[in-house]
Amino acid sequence: MSQKPQITPLKVLRGAVNKTVMVKTKEGAEFVGRLVMTDSTMNVVLEDAVEYTDGGKNIVAKYGRVFIRGSQVLFICTDYTQAQLRQSSALR
Repeated sequence: MSQKPQITPLKVLRGAVNKTVMVKTKEGAEFVGRLVMTDSTMNVVLEDAVEYTDGGKNIVAKYGRVFIRGSQVLFICTDYTQAQLRQSSALR
């Protein structure tokens, strides 16, 4: 009997390195940028990050590189670019 390899959230997150992701924090801020690094506590480093509020409607600031503590992360969307494309095509 063969076992399937386990897919864990950390494996999915590590697989998203160098991809565009969206990180929503517990405070309600959303950061969109290229995932540069993550660790076992889900700390993340984003490059070319943009901070949004109001569900991505308002840009708060543009950053070169940001560090977000894993304890402040509410969720991370690892297929952010594809999700945006699907949403924009659904609105047409």
